[in-house]
This record gives sequence, structure tokens and C-alpha cells, in this order.
Amino acid sequence: MASTKISIFSFSLIVLISFFCSRLALSHSNTEKLSPFAFLEHLQGSKKGDKIKGIHELKKYLKHFGYLSCENQSFADDDEFDDVLESALKVYQLNYHLNTTGFLDYETMSIMMMPRCGIPDIINGSTRMLSGKNNHRHSSSSFHMVSHYTFFRGKPKWPVSKYNLTYGFEPSTPTEARGAVANAFETWATVTKFKFTSVQDYKTADLKIGFYRGEHGDGLPFDGPGGITAHAFAPQDGRFHYDADEKYAVGAVQGAFDLKTVALHEIGHLLGLQHSSLQAAVMYAYTSRGVTKDLTADDVQGIRALYNF
Repeated sequence: MASTKISIFSFSLIVLISFFCSRLALSHSNTEKLSPFAFLEHLQGSKKGDKIKGIHELKKYLKHFGYLSCENQSFADDDEFDDVLESALKVYQLNYHLNTTGFLDYETMSIMMMPRCGIPDIINGSTRMLSGKNNHRHSSSSFHMVSHYTFFRGKPKWPVSKYNLTYGFEPSTPTEARGAVANAFETWATVTKFKFTSVQDYKTADLKIGFYRGEHGDGLPFDGPGGITAHAFAPQDGRFHYDADEKYAVGAVQGAFDLKTVALHEIGHLLGLQHSSLQAAVMYAYTSRGVTKDLTADDVQGIRALYNF
């Protein structure tokens, strides 16, 4: 009899655990679907002439990242897929080496839904990710290589007198993040003439790193998990912010963003690099959980071209 009771109890316990596990999995799935960019999935296949609820969100997305200048607010708020939206989408597709279909095809949607840096691809009305860019075709007797790096409009950079930069952390910054960011600074130092020194006084540092949520006073609010992971500003601003709502780790950990990989990208902004259209590059706008990146030839050539190193 006792054995039967134990068996019934064990079976009930297994059922209960399975129920909660399934609920946890469902909750996780719902969380993933609630990504700030999840609305794009509903719009897959939309094209010029369509009127679909949510197209205004696509317009806001493209406006945020520099592809639309919606001076007429009614345009930004409506759900009409018109000529202006089609043109903006084609520019986006050109920048990311996609087929310039002008509609939200699966490949374009898949890229747009990825987590990414919050700095716009296009700033101050440039038509492509070409701000400040010269002819970046490198050649030798044996090969030709086209570079994909870009600069901020006007090529802002640090003067020679400021090649020794200090950096500091907002007091609540996790210890593991401090170490990862320090490693990222060391990596950039090996390919440039910059020297980066950690200081205790966060307020007086040239470069200021911290973790923030939502609206945090710099005009670029974070949007919660799965959308914008971080952002940093062009020289000589010095601010570098992680979105504290994301999950981070040191190294390639499933379900988490690598702290150093994010830092390498944002430090590139701090030094004057804009986004690269090369997917392998650190300065590529989009990122993924569970992966790490290191500087590529494109990243190194970009910073050296900006500073004539």
C-alpha cells in the first residue's frame, strides 16, 4: 500500500513539474514575442499600396534609424504603405546588401527584427550609410577589397592632444562588465594610437560607461529586452550606455549578449566610427545572443582611415 501511495505521489509530482515547465516555456515564448521589433513579423510581405494596421510602426522604426524624415506627423502615424516608405525601405535594403525589392520581404524582416545598437544608421539626412566616406577601395597587385565602414557626418574625432583618454564607470556598473569593457578598450588600443586609462571619478572621465533603463536623459530611451542593446555617441561626447533590461554575460553564453562584443562596437562609436554594412564587422549594427566578435580588417581600416594612423 505504501509503495502504491509513493507511486501516485511521484506521478502527481511529475505532472505538476511538467505543468509548470510548460507554463515557463510559454511565458518565455511570449516574452520573446514581446520584443520591441516583434510587430515586423505581422507586416511581412507588405508593399506599396497596402493599408495594414501596424505600418505606422514600420515608419517609426525607419525614422528612428535615419531612413525617414517625417516632418508631416500625419505621415508618421498612418498605416499607408506609400512611395516614401517604399523608397526608405529600398535604401535600408541597399545598406544591408539585401535585394532592393521595396517591400518587407522575409529576408529584410529577419534582419530588422534582430537586436541592435540604438545609434541611427543615417544621421542628418544622408541618403546612404556613406557619411564622411571617401573612396574606400583598397588595392594591391594581387587583389581589390572594398571596405564597408562609415563615419559620422562631418567626421568628428578626438584631437591629437586627446589620444590619452580616461574612462570611468557609473557606480552601479557590475564588476564583470567593468572587466569586459576594459578588455575591449585594450583591444582598440592595440590597433590605434589611443591609450585608455581607467579612473575612479566617473564624472570627470572622458568616456563614461553605465547601465540604464528606458528614458535616461540622453534623448535615446531604451526599449526593454530584445530591441536596442546599447548606444554610444560620436566624439567628443563620451557617453556609452548599455540597456540594463538585456541579459549579458562574459563570452558566448546562450541567451545572453557578450559584454565585450557590445563594448567593442560602442567604443567604435566613441572613437568616431559609424555602422558598417559588413555583417562580420564589429561595427555592424545588429547583434545576436550567444556569440562573440572581434575586430575585423574592416573595423581596423576604418579607424586608421579616420585618424590617418
